[in-house]
Amino acid sequence: MPPRRRTDPAQGRAAVATWRADPSVAPRSVVRTAVRFTLEELADVAPGNAVEVRVPPDGAVQAVAGPRHTRGTPPNVVETDPVTWLELATGASSWAEAVDAGRVIASGERADLAGLLPLQAARPR
Repeated sequence: MPPRRRTDPAQGRAAVATWRADPSVAPRSVVRTAVRFTLEELADVAPGNAVEVRVPPDGAVQAVAGPRHTRGTPPNVVETDPVTWLELATGASSWAEAVDAGRVIASGERADLAGLLPLQAARPR
């Protein structure tokens, strides 16, 4: 069963488009909506509970098939800031570039999201 959506897809796509148009002036509320929408998209594309993707302070999601964790720190964690996450989700930056630059912290054998990013719903139409 896919996770329950909290972000209306139309509002999420609009927030991503607004952010993409000029990331330096996108209001904080727009960035938050874009991050949450793209995290939900990741969970739809790669359902599961093996990897926790954290984008503080805007959101987190569990995704990717594999062993489920129930308590404590999960064995597979990806953490990054909102701008880096949106760059990855939209294809403005590659996974390798972000990891090499230290903008993504990824731990665990399933924490490589290169094959899942960018997200189709977040790319320009």
